[in-house]
Amino acid sequence: QVQLVESGGGLVQPGGSLRLSCAASGSIFSMDTMGWYRQAPGKQRELVATLTSGGFTEYADSAKGRFTISSDNRKNTVYLQMNSLKPEDTAVYYCNVALRSTWISSPKEYWGQGTQVTVSS
Repeated sequence: QVQLVESGGGLVQPGGSLRLSCAASGSIFSMDTMGWYRQAPGKQRELVATLTSGGFTEYADSAKGRFTISSDNRKNTVYLQMNSLKPEDTAVYYCNVALRSTWISSPKEYWGQGTQVTVSS
């Protein structure tokens, strides 16, 4: 059974930084696609950033230049470094990973439980 556990959320002042982590555990052969999404109160969940196993990254316009997605495949962990945070970044952040449990299995998608990020003075 694969599990994703997120950490690193919290309260930060505008202009501050946070680094979110998403650790995957269980039967993992490879992480093919990794991503961070967020959902603010009363809004739909939206894409923040994605990273493929080949190193290709994609960012929402709101995240470009401020957020960086990365991974440590030895630790099966995905990160989201968030700088210059704004009040509108306040949301629950979820990690999403498509991974293979064995070398012959098809990728399966998993979600983390979410971590709250609040940007406020």
